[in-house]
Amino acid sequence: MYVEETKGIQISVQPAYIPEKSSPEQSYYFFAYKVTIKNLGTTVARLTDRHWIITDGHGKVEEVKGPGVVGETPVINPGEEFEYVSACPLTTPTGNMRGSYTMVNGEGQLFNAVVPLFFLRTEIFH
Repeated sequence: MYVEETKGIQISVQPAYIPEKSSPEQSYYFFAYKVTIKNLGTTVARLTDRHWIITDGHGKVEEVKGPGVVGETPVINPGEEFEYVSACPLTTPTGNMRGSYTMVNGEGQLFNAVVPLFFLRTEIFH
């Protein structure tokens, strides 16, 4: 599990390789990741936008920007959390992702909550 906190917003990411949706012989590796966004602060926060930086095993970088996450712009009250699962296919068996969520707090202030750098790997570690 990878964790980062910015201004009372804690973001945890748990990645997983999904072999049944992958085709290594065709250089297609499917990864899922579960994100938990906890509001540890004292004011409400709304996620408005996402920014991902995805790097494959060859160092090729792709940026993804857009509104919300999984079609939502969740409002997270103090002490509450929002969780979702998404996915990222790669052409290499390893890679990484990092990024940020644009948040607006109860006072109307915008800030970027850091999504921790996390690694996508086909290997299973015990």
